[in-house]
Amino acid sequence: MVMAKDMAAVALLLMLSAIVGAGSAAEEAFDVRQHLSTVTRYGAVKDVANNAYVPSSVPDGCTPIHLNLVARHGTRFPTKKRMRELENLASHIQELVKDAEEKNLAQSVPAWLQGWTSPWKGKVKGGELISKGEDELYDLGIRIRERFPELFSQDYHPDIYTLKATQVPRAAASAHRAFAVTSESRASDILLRFHDCCENYKNFRKKQEPAVDKLKEPILDEITGAIASRYKLNFTRQDTSSLWFLCKQEASLLDITNQACALFNPDEMALLEWTDDLEVFILKGYGKALNYRMGVPLLKDVVQSMEEAIQANEEKHPPGSYEKARLRFAHAETVVPFSCLLGLFLEGSEFQQIQREQPLPLPPKPPRNRNWMGSIVAPFGGNNMLVLYSCPANLSSKYYVQVLHNEHPTPMPGCGGADSCPFEVFKEKIAAPHLKHDYDTLCNVKADQVEQSSANS
Repeated sequence: MVMAKDMAAVALLLMLSAIVGAGSAAEEAFDVRQHLSTVTRYGAVKDVANNAYVPSSVPDGCTPIHLNLVARHGTRFPTKKRMRELENLASHIQELVKDAEEKNLAQSVPAWLQGWTSPWKGKVKGGELISKGEDELYDLGIRIRERFPELFSQDYHPDIYTLKATQVPRAAASAHRAFAVTSESRASDILLRFHDCCENYKNFRKKQEPAVDKLKEPILDEITGAIASRYKLNFTRQDTSSLWFLCKQEASLLDITNQACALFNPDEMALLEWTDDLEVFILKGYGKALNYRMGVPLLKDVVQSMEEAIQANEEKHPPGSYEKARLRFAHAETVVPFSCLLGLFLEGSEFQQIQREQPLPLPPKPPRNRNWMGSIVAPFGGNNMLVLYSCPANLSSKYYVQVLHNEHPTPMPGCGGADSCPFEVFKEKIAAPHLKHDYDTLCNVKADQVEQSSANS
């Protein structure tokens, strides 16, 4: 009888150890560096592919004749505004630590918080590329040239390889690092920074931001209560928001995950990531048609470049006399809307809903899975490539378009769920519904008139 009790006790101990071990393994498997929404570094997620998707194949005998690239700049320093936020956080943390010491609760306070100062304290400039961000774009440029040697076999000439970047230095620096030349064209604002010129969008965003903050509050309040109890520090909602921002900056820029990130458990980080993804969805993505429809000048430029490449191919222009690649470097506010214009990361029947200009539901809350992940949609260095293929032996279509997102073939509902389809199908199903809209009308005519115009079209 005693032996039976001992064996039962050992079995119970082993079972508990297995449970604890499984929990530890789950925590180790959660790499926060892949879950930082749009602050995620490209190298952390570029090879995170959708295993459920089997890439379609471009027909045999096809060769690439043109490439369009729309890329976000590489990993950058925090902006001056956010650096000030971290300095304010440092001041408040020291007050909280002092209060905990006076109450004899200091043993619960993580050691790194005592005397902590922002890593960017005293930094004058903000927002420029870090060295890792430069390397990301340099490596991306090498991989693109190796993947498409037919397109990059000639020496650089601006008529063959058109480089465009926004006026913001980090975008121009990204173009330079990727293709070892200075972008000769600082693209017009409505092409790559259309959000800056669109009055209706700026008005929408200003009105919507408080509502987005309100959506985040329940999550922030829940997590604030949890970490305040855990560390015996009287954290505020703003502290939690700033600590999550610090976690993202430390993990992405410095590869530090055992300080601010360690304050949260994986479930809490997943929820915080979701609140960031909600903000991107509502203010930059599918949350409102204007968010992406204002990108029609960019989509028009992409389609036009492919049409010109087809014409040059049909007329058998000699090599060196026509464009082979149009390479653009911009921002998350460019890559996110452009991805939406292509219909990427939609679920089920959502493509039909946006074609009918119906609102989409918000991305589902963890632990449910979702397609809309800021870390995948627009990490630092995130990109979309549209590769135009000539298929002379194909009877159904002589030209195909393939879409690569972060260098991976990505399904487009407008192409029947494939990552490639005939150019004419791409134009009709994906581009045309958006290109019927005019940028000036969308952005500068009063919003109620735009909605009335959409309803009548």
